[in-house]
Order: sequence, then C-alpha cells, then structure tokens
Amino acid sequence: MSDARQSTGAGRLWGGRFTAGPDAAAWQLGVSTGFDRHLWRQDLAGSRAHVHELHRIGVLTDAERDELLAGLDRCAALFADDAFPFQPDDEDVHGAIERWLVEELGEVGGKLRAGRSRNDQIASDLRLWCRDACDELVGLIGELQHAFVGQAEAHLDWLAPGYTHLQRGQPVLLSHHLLAYVWMLDRDAGRLRDARARLDASVLASGALAGQTLGLDAQAYADHLGFARVAENSIDAVASRDFALEVLAACAILATTLSRLGEEIVLWATSEFGFARVGDAFSTGSSIMPQKRNPDVAELTRGKAGRVIGDLVALLTTIKALPLAYDRDLQEDKEPVFDAVGTLQLVLPAITGTVASLSFDRDRLAAASVGGFALATDLAEELVTRGVPFREAHEVVGEVVRLAESQGVDLDGLDPQQLAAVHPALDADVAARFDVQEAIRRRDGINATAVASVEAQLARARDAADTNRA
Repeated sequence: MSDARQSTGAGRLWGGRFTAGPDAAAWQLGVSTGFDRHLWRQDLAGSRAHVHELHRIGVLTDAERDELLAGLDRCAALFADDAFPFQPDDEDVHGAIERWLVEELGEVGGKLRAGRSRNDQIASDLRLWCRDACDELVGLIGELQHAFVGQAEAHLDWLAPGYTHLQRGQPVLLSHHLLAYVWMLDRDAGRLRDARARLDASVLASGALAGQTLGLDAQAYADHLGFARVAENSIDAVASRDFALEVLAACAILATTLSRLGEEIVLWATSEFGFARVGDAFSTGSSIMPQKRNPDVAELTRGKAGRVIGDLVALLTTIKALPLAYDRDLQEDKEPVFDAVGTLQLVLPAITGTVASLSFDRDRLAAASVGGFALATDLAEELVTRGVPFREAHEVVGEVVRLAESQGVDLDGLDPQQLAAVHPALDADVAARFDVQEAIRRRDGINATAVASVEAQLARARDAADTNRA
C-alpha cells in the first residue's frame, strides 16, 4: 500500500470527519477532473441557478449574489480560454470550481455549497450536456440526410439493382435506394429526440438523495435551466442514469446505421461492383501500391460502430447491479457518453462529405439492374393476373429460370415457343414483362420505386432533413 497522501483538501467537497488525507493510489482512482471538466459550462449554469435560489431564501445578500455571479462569469472566461488553474488537489470539476471561488472571493465563495450535493449536481450537469449533445447530433444527421437528398435528385431516374442476401433481387431506381438511408437516419434522429424529451427534467434541490431543508424551489431550478419539468422523486433523480443509457443506445443504433452505409460504399466502390467512386478528398492511397484508391472514411465509419456499441455496453454493465441511491460507480457514467457522442461528431461530417462526393456509373448500374433474372417476380405476378395461383406461378417461373440458365441467357433470351412449352399462360404477350423500365413504372405505390413515387418521396425526405438540420 502506498503512503497516505496528506492534502489540504481544498479541491475536495468532503473530509471534515477524517484525520488523514486519502491514500495516493486511492486518490488517483477517484480523481475525475481529466474528463468531467467537459461539464464546466453545465456546472456553472447550475451554480448560477443555485446562486439565485440561495439569494431568494436569504442565504445570500444582494451584494453576495452579485459577487458570486460575477465570479462565476470570470470562472467561465477562464474555462473558455482553456486557462482554468486546475490543482493536484482538485478531485472533480465541482470541487475545482468551488476551490477557485473561495480563493477568488473568500468566505462568500464557500456559501455556494449550501443546499446541494455532488449527487444532484453531477446528475444535473450530465442531463444538460446530453440535452445539448442530442440537439447537435440531430442537426448533423440532417446534414447527412441532405447529402442523400441531393444525390437522389441528381440521379432520379437512374436504374440500379436491388439486393437481398447480397444477391440481385429486383430492379429499383438508384434514387429510391439512396432515400432508404434518409428514413433510417430519420428514425435515428427520432430516437435522439425521444431520449432528449425523457431526460429533460431538473434534479437540482434533490440534495444527496432526500431533498434539502432550506426551502429551495425545485421548479425554479427547472425554469432557470430550461428544463421541461422537475424529476418526480429525489432518490430517482440522483441515482438514475437511464437517460444516459438511452442516449448511448440511440448513439449505438445511429453508429450501426452509419456502419451499414460505410459497408455499402466500400462494396460499391470496388472494381468488382464498380457502381460508385468516392471523391478524392474522402479517399486515400496505399503506402506501397501506387494504383490504390481506398475508401478509408467509409471503412473508419464502419469501424467506429464497435467503439460506440462498446460505450453502451460499458455503462449498462456499470449500472446493472447498483442499489439506490447514489454509488461512486456512477463516476463511470460520463466517459462512455462523451466518447460515443464525440465519435459521432467526428464521423457524421466525414461520411456526409463522402456521400456528397460519390459519383455513380450509370451504365454499370443499369446493366446490373436487369442481370440475375431480376424480372422473375414480375413474370410470376403477371401469371397471377392471368388466373394462375401464385404458388403455381412461383414454380413455373422457377422452371423458366432453370431453362434460361441451361441456355446461358436471361429471361428475355428465351423465345415464345420455349416459354409456352413451360406453361400455356406464357404466351407472346409476357415479353412485355421483360422491360426493366416498365417494371419500374408499374411499382407505383406511395413508398415504391416508380419515378413519380420517388419524386413525392423526395419532397418528404427534404422536409425531414430540413426539420433535423434546423
């Protein structure tokens, strides 16, 4: 065991009942200024609200209120300039700020602690931080949605292969495929909004767990900090981190969406697919192979998903067995949230630029859209319109596909006599079902791939992107 660390305790918010300072190793384990300093804006905002409440109940005079508010403003300026003088004895950002206020203002600086605990203080700070983070991420999602809308508009009537199981399934419009990501992302934005709505509750005046006896008004804190409501239960207020878990879950699902996008860009940019080319600004070369053009941003986007998912799992594991109310394990609540949000703040602008930079090979996409017997379903559905039960039609068209495969042709390579020999309903008129443009046109449902349908979808997608970007 290392020697006990004797400290002044100036940066600690506890210690009066102890005769010796904490052990050095124990101290280092508990120090959180390395990461909770990111909460300085939120901590100072809560302190300003607290100053006004302490003044209202008579703990602070008018002069003391003004002196503390001015001191908090000077403290904020130091943080904004990255010049706040953290000391080795500072245990966390709350203690560091109080220590600085005492040094700066003397006795009045020590009055700020009345009626509040680190427990409600940190819960409030993290809620405020998460609220802002949700807003920022939703805005970044809106930018990515706009990149997809722009690409869809530019390539409205281009053909593309639609896939299931990474096998060609049916022809679609490229624009329809691109807009699928707009709606995936819109749900991601919705999850962040939902998380924000649920975390938008003030917890100040909860104290350590049971409230306080000074007459502080919980609603006043909510009003001052712009919270929608007050937490219903003081124990729940300081002990719960499900709001952070929900933000992390939304981040993890968003990262998964972005990973799927990254994977598709990687595939489409290969010479094997050859459907898309990533712009120079979002590609890299090889240190040894001069010809290489690597879609590194897409790969990094795919890779970062594991990190964000890991942040969610880490906090779930921390919280899963904690009794009420506050436990020091909850010091681990901040780093996963900071990391997940920070990762997405890096990834989203980069993948947005990548999507905007994509150029597509129209001929290659069109050729792939009709390959692999992509119109087989159209032929089966044509038989249904002629009175053939779909179960039978499915078998008939399967036989037609086998026949075409044996001759090395697609469906339109079979002559009418061969088709008629498979089933009498396959007369010469079914050849019209082998036209890919006609296949696209006939899929005219409100959410389907016909040009008119996609044009209407584009308008809705643009509105969704505008809402999120705002």
